[in-house]
Amino acid sequence: MSLNLKFKVITLFVLFSISQIALGQTLPTGQEVRYNPISTAVPFLTITPDSRHGAMGDVGVATSPDANSQYLNPSKYAFTEGKFGFSLSYTPWLRQLVNDINLAYMAGYYRLNNNEVIASSLRYFSMGDITLTGQDQQNIGTVSPSEFAFDFSYSRKLSDRFSGGVALRYIRSDLSGGIGTGTGVDYTAGNAFATDVSFYYINKWGGTGTSKSLAAGINFSNIGSKISYDQGSNKEFLPANMRLGTTFASDIDDFNSFSISMDFNKLLVPTPSSTATYGTDGSVVYTPDNNSNKSVISSIFGSFSDAPGGFKEELQEFTISTGAEYWYNKQFALRAGYFNEAQNKGNRKFFTAGVGVKMNIAAIDFSYVIPVQRNNPLANTIRFTLLFDVDSFTKKKEPITQ
Repeated sequence: MSLNLKFKVITLFVLFSISQIALGQTLPTGQEVRYNPISTAVPFLTITPDSRHGAMGDVGVATSPDANSQYLNPSKYAFTEGKFGFSLSYTPWLRQLVNDINLAYMAGYYRLNNNEVIASSLRYFSMGDITLTGQDQQNIGTVSPSEFAFDFSYSRKLSDRFSGGVALRYIRSDLSGGIGTGTGVDYTAGNAFATDVSFYYINKWGGTGTSKSLAAGINFSNIGSKISYDQGSNKEFLPANMRLGTTFASDIDDFNSFSISMDFNKLLVPTPSSTATYGTDGSVVYTPDNNSNKSVISSIFGSFSDAPGGFKEELQEFTISTGAEYWYNKQFALRAGYFNEAQNKGNRKFFTAGVGVKMNIAAIDFSYVIPVQRNNPLANTIRFTLLFDVDSFTKKKEPITQ
């Protein structure tokens, strides 16, 4: 296997091996199944990094804003109530397979005035230690691949119920660790730039103890350049994505409240025309892929009509997330959700659950993944998040006046 292909296999295996395993367990005997998942570079950008939304089936484009809104919908920041807040998240990833893959996430926001908010976040994905081999199967060395993304966003209220946001992102993916001597190709870290464009709408009604709201959001994320690991000879798409969804929230009384959410996601990259068809005799037939050389703009618009299986396959490329959140006295939260992906597009299906505790100046969130399939690499995946409300800390230090 060439080093270039080895790098691609590493990334896809680490993040999407769940798809291969799950499909292998659910293929009906003697039935032909067309398996055609969409793959991209730097797929760590599609992992929900915080615990609150990870516990709700990965929903979040229209949930109530918090310090972690940068990933799901930056325009929500315009409706935050605080002046300044930040969060820290940590996810041990795919612990069923290996014990040294981790995702760390930091995010924070600062309110400029009543209408404008700026925010930033950093995602760092470590793949542990990996031993590489070249085309002659000789050991080239051991590397510690890692990837990170740093972004900055600006959001603004456009009306009392509507806001918009824009984020700029720098992405660096170092899979080679500088090893390339003797392979015939100089492998380097991949670099790319991307942008997000998002909108958020919320309508509230009712009074204290009876308040209700209906929110909707949309976020076009990771729209940017392709990324290359071999001086531009081969370029791969970023995981450009469209996320849209809605949330209904209601106060039951002065102490109890709940919300329900649903999100739809679709990758805005070409569907591979190279598909694997598994026949009744066990044979595998491949067709060539003619979509990998498309431009970014044409691939975004073409992503809604380029599936080899037509409109039916296009609909299968949407993943669906549903989630619910219950709060008691605005201090203790219970969360649950479900994530669904079509069988021939990856077959990721799992339930999620989690809890949250809010104190005076901080909140702690925890989430857990419960896969539908047995022996699933996502089993026992947990996330931890700490959120800090700096406004509350400032108020605590103010003297009490009579």
